Amino acid sequence: MLIPWLGLVAFIVVSLTIDLRGHGGRPMTPRNALIWSIVWTGLGAAFAILLLVFDSGEAAGEYLSGFLIEKSLSLDNLFVFAILFSFLQVPDSQRLKVLVWGIAGAIVLRTIFILVGAAALDAFHATTYVLGALLAFTAIRIAKSGGEEMDPERTLIMRWLRRLLPLSREYDGDKLFTIENGKRLATPLFAALALVAAFDVMFAIDSIPAIFAITRDTYIVFAANAFSLLGMVSLYFLLDGLLDRFRYLHYGLAVILGFVAAKLLLVDVWHPSNGLSLGVIALALAGAALASMIVERREARLAAERAAAESAPVPTVVGAPEEIDRPQS
Repeated sequence: MLIPWLGLVAFIVVSLTIDLRGHGGRPMTPRNALIWSIVWTGLGAAFAILLLVFDSGEAAGEYLSGFLIEKSLSLDNLFVFAILFSFLQVPDSQRLKVLVWGIAGAIVLRTIFILVGAAALDAFHATTYVLGALLAFTAIRIAKSGGEEMDPERTLIMRWLRRLLPLSREYDGDKLFTIENGKRLATPLFAALALVAAFDVMFAIDSIPAIFAITRDTYIVFAANAFSLLGMVSLYFLLDGLLDRFRYLHYGLAVILGFVAAKLLLVDVWHPSNGLSLGVIALALAGAALASMIVERREARLAAERAAAESAPVPTVVGAPEEIDRPQS
């Protein structure tokens, strides 16, 4: 069992290196981002074939369901990353590095979460109900949020970071620390890196219990998390600037988390198939995307009609010509 773990970890390290070095440290163009998004998603889906060949169809189905859950929930991370980069004014030239290193740190921290979670589930059956209740609460919170934007300055993580480390207000190239007036300060680049990793771990508190509802196999859980995170770099550059159009994504995520919460809370009496899980995930995401597109197009059409109405010339009423007064003879 050690060889599959070593092989997967080696692949992840090589993949992150390609993401960081293969693009020369520069932001991806939309075309490259699209190509790499397809590549990473394809590789993530293809891993199910390896499990099918070397393990079983059940393992492949569990992985594919978990991969789709993690991939869909990772979309929410992209909203947060976009807000963080705007808030901290991260230069475009540094965003790729922050994403890659932040995701690398998140993979390590998620691995710890996975191992601890698996041990807790094995030791205490009641942990399943706790995780189910957590996911149900999260689903309700997401549905009621209305997709509102987060203010990074008001987050507990940012307040802790400011207390632990004195932060510089200026960037110093690609340095994480700088010297100002003889004092060693963390740069905003360090803050961005720490926040990307921290917020991803916060999302993991929701997503990892979700995949544990699909399978208890730690290898499959780890693989689904790793492959979903590998594609986030290219997906960010692909969707950057377009994320605000997915206005109903949070409802789709709430449906997915609600379904998974039900699986955990009813684990002793209800055992839905992997096919049903895949269907619910696909329908929730497709429905959220379709609803967003319909509303987006309707608002664009109404805006165009209003603009046309405002720019149209005001018609003049043509009446009978006034009689010309003639002098009386």
